[in-house]
Amino acid sequence: MAGKTLFDKIWDAHVVDEIKDGPSVLYIDKHLIHEVTSPQAFAGIEKRGLKVFRPQNTVATPDHNIPTVDQHLEIKDQLSRFQVNKLTENCNRHGITLYGLSHPFQGIVHVIGPELGITQPGMTMVCGDSHTSTHGAFGSVAFGIGTSEVEMVLATQCILQPKPKKMRVNVEGELSKGVSAKDVILYIISKMSASGGTGYFIEYAGSAIRSLSMEGRMTVCNMSIESGARGGLIAPDETTFEYIKGREFAPKGSDYDEAVKKWKKLKTDDDAVFDAELNFDAADIEPMITYGTNPGMGVKISSHIPEESKIEKSELLSYQKSLKYMGFAAGEKMVGKAVDYVFVGSCTNGRIEDLRVVADFVKGKKKADNITAWIVPGSKQVEKQANEEGITQILEEAGFKLRQPGCSACLAMNDDKIPEGKLAVATSNRNFEGRQGPGSRTMLASPLTAAAIAVTGTIIDPKTLL
Repeated sequence: MAGKTLFDKIWDAHVVDEIKDGPSVLYIDKHLIHEVTSPQAFAGIEKRGLKVFRPQNTVATPDHNIPTVDQHLEIKDQLSRFQVNKLTENCNRHGITLYGLSHPFQGIVHVIGPELGITQPGMTMVCGDSHTSTHGAFGSVAFGIGTSEVEMVLATQCILQPKPKKMRVNVEGELSKGVSAKDVILYIISKMSASGGTGYFIEYAGSAIRSLSMEGRMTVCNMSIESGARGGLIAPDETTFEYIKGREFAPKGSDYDEAVKKWKKLKTDDDAVFDAELNFDAADIEPMITYGTNPGMGVKISSHIPEESKIEKSELLSYQKSLKYMGFAAGEKMVGKAVDYVFVGSCTNGRIEDLRVVADFVKGKKKADNITAWIVPGSKQVEKQANEEGITQILEEAGFKLRQPGCSACLAMNDDKIPEGKLAVATSNRNFEGRQGPGSRTMLASPLTAAAIAVTGTIIDPKTLL
């Protein structure tokens, strides 16, 4: 009998029941909720006269449509205010832990889970948000769910889920200077396309992946969904264990030692078979940027927008439409394009390591006059660390201002919207039409690239400035 993949081991250990020729009933260890996809779910269980089955397994925080300035004041937007208040009411009524706007643990749900030690290897985790795949960086099976499924988990702590196929993506070799985890995942998606992972759960492996910090691994897993995959995960190792150690809700003392013994077994067997396997060479990866309106439309910054002849027939229409929307032309050079906005933040790149990269680069430099820059920490803890490490001061001296934690300009659900027609370079995860505001144009890049563009005012390969 063939060995098991890491994904199989975790999935199979959580199957409560199998429906013949149908989905599995999967037990969920941790359920994360926020203000946008939970109100209807709570209303649904209450309508059926149900309580939250295991409130201790759910953690809540507002993040999507909260403002990132003056968070001490009442939220101006009526719908946002209603949703945040509803989250507070629902959590109080059902005994769920809530890290509200004034709480020192508040932040983007996918930033606070790992930094508080809530996210741990071997878990199943869900949230009404597609970027739940972030938590897979710890060797957990984590994926986004819809509102009706949020209701199902609140009511039963289980979910009906068909088992995805398995893919392994290997990246071997050493990454060049100036190449980050964000470049790695943008490169992978550019090769796979925005639908190449559909139907799969991806395991990332290889020496280049193992060389990444936990923050870097989270960035890679976060964007698995942008290839169409159900989620992504990385086998836990010493880097993982060291990151978790000593965090607020991590196991302590002998419990931690016991946990590590178990976590060390969480890896794919040598003879396990994947449904698909892809191999990439780290040496081929350079700083990346997107030119179109899905995350698969990415190129090396030093190169050009691909010519029509290089585009597959099935993707030609989408390619033409996206260039028209972006105001770009086939074969155009990326370097030298003037940019209006730079956004550093989101559940993809709003962690302390990301802010450190920006601060290191902009130290002693000044922001370009044509750039409006929003630097948004992913959580209150990141904000506090940025203040303590002098990052906030460095940013201010360079003409930037650190905002307050939240999803911010990632998704135009709050006040931080990119105006129509303006070109933004964002460290977030999606560049769909209007994603950052009606008519806004978005290019995805790494924090280092964003910092270089904020200082020069135009698209530039950060490697040329290192």
